[in-house]
Amino acid sequence: MARIVALQTHDVRFPTSQSLDGSDAMNPDPDYSAGYVRVRTDAGDGLEGHGFVFTIGRGNDVQVAAFAALEEHLVGRDVEEVLGDLGGVWRELVHDSQLRWLGPEKGIMHMAIGAAVNALWDLKAKRAGKPLWQLLASMTPEQIVDLVDFRYLTDALTRDEALEILRAAEPGRAEREAELLRDGYPAYTTTPGWLGYDDGKLARLCREAVEEGFTLVKLKVGGNLDDDVRRLGIARDVCGPDIRIAVDANQRWDVAEAIHWLEALAPFDLAWIEEPTSPDDVLGHAAIARAVAPMPVATGEHVANRVLFKQFLQAGALHILQLDATRVAGVNENIAILLLAAKFGVPVCPHAGGVGLCEAVQHLAMFDFVAVSGSTEGRVIEFVDHLHEHFVTPVDVHDGRYHAPKAPGAGTEMLPASIAEYSRG
Repeated sequence: MARIVALQTHDVRFPTSQSLDGSDAMNPDPDYSAGYVRVRTDAGDGLEGHGFVFTIGRGNDVQVAAFAALEEHLVGRDVEEVLGDLGGVWRELVHDSQLRWLGPEKGIMHMAIGAAVNALWDLKAKRAGKPLWQLLASMTPEQIVDLVDFRYLTDALTRDEALEILRAAEPGRAEREAELLRDGYPAYTTTPGWLGYDDGKLARLCREAVEEGFTLVKLKVGGNLDDDVRRLGIARDVCGPDIRIAVDANQRWDVAEAIHWLEALAPFDLAWIEEPTSPDDVLGHAAIARAVAPMPVATGEHVANRVLFKQFLQAGALHILQLDATRVAGVNENIAILLLAAKFGVPVCPHAGGVGLCEAVQHLAMFDFVAVSGSTEGRVIEFVDHLHEHFVTPVDVHDGRYHAPKAPGAGTEMLPASIAEYSRG
């Protein structure tokens, strides 16, 4: 009987602030980092589960410390039992009342649970010999809904409604899987748009993005209105009228300020405005959405849990849902969010970039296409061309599309040499 013998943690930080990669109006000098956890067993097969929480530097100090609180729940337990009931394990971790008190169900502890849950899914997928997206898409509707905690959701989505969504998508799974393996999944790029880049670099990277087949690019905004107008003019001139351009304010504005600012940017025919105000402000997002219509509002990378996503959808406060692989409590909660989006008919365009987020979130989007929404219409996965070389199975993005990973696991395993070189302590 194999047991979990350790949750091994690492504080991994990359000095991206030196090149201003990742810079935006709220985060001028991020160091892309990962609070990283490895689930180790004594099974003798050499397989480990890997997960992480994306941070931008010093947040790792508290994030890594939070992992230690989970050891008593997992270390010493039977591997088969844990992996055979990841819905039950999720509830056990999230519902630990003394840990839950620190959220509840949001923030540092919730994200630490997400990293551990994702590591368990990575291990499960490796043991099954399948990429995570394919493992999830091979599960029955009943098995999938068993992973979801419907507490606080039933006024918007019940278990029976979730089953209906999954059963409706079931007949075309094989065809969509074949399509995904053949054609890939649409991508967009934020690589040109970091706020710290000068105009020449912005223009060059926009030109390269178009040449590489991307049909949507995203620029960071919110530092200075005149600068935003100038930069969007450069991007539009380089990209031409047929390439969509989205903008991301990274929570920079108050509600009235957002509306005023976006009136000035509206002539650039924006694909969406992302995170125009506080990620907790459901009613603020709804007010902005009404005022700037028909410009779509996108948000989600900092939305703390499924309950807030439910409220955003109920309030008509977002038109594009941007789930994140490491902000909520892992794969299970993201499945709940995908089901909510399907219920409300809202497209999911996952947040990526960072370190390892592209590798992780592609599995969720591809599972959504095969087994939940059954569509890529209006959907794209974010791509940022940073730090992929540090992962065992880096993303394959070319011709403006993510090409489906075939390696077993969740894509979250970092190379040992990179962990050693960039770890602190």
